[in-house]
This record gives sequence, C-alpha cells and structure tokens, in this order.
Amino acid sequence: MNAINPEKLHHSKWTAVQPSHKEKHFLVTKLVRDEEETVVEVVLEAVYTHRETTLPWQALKDDATWRMGWR
Repeated sequence: MNAINPEKLHHSKWTAVQPSHKEKHFLVTKLVRDEEETVVEVVLEAVYTHRETTLPWQALKDDATWRMGWR
C-alpha cells in the first residue's frame, strides 16, 4: 500500500497498473475539498488523451491499481 499525504498530491504523477484506452500515465490536476478544507477526491488527467477522472484520493493507495510516478 502506498503511503500518501493528500495535501501533497497536486501535480503528482501516477501510472495505471492495467491501462485502458491507451491511458497509462496520469497527472493529478485538482484536489477536491470538503467544507472543512479536507481533501476528499482528486481529479486525474490522462496524459495521452487529456480525459479527466475523479476518484477518492484513498484509491491511489491501492498498489494493485496505481503506482507512484511514471513507469
């Protein structure tokens, strides 16, 4: 499991373990916060297609789905 500080996720790079639609490398483009300014979700943008996906930031902890950095 990846150790992650949600406050430092902005502009971080991620690699999908099982790419789909030629989307393997992603960049965190936005942090979604709740009313208490706590990070609850991240917006990932695919580098190749520029398609955006929103998911809970805790999903990035799953080693079976995401790897830190571009590989």
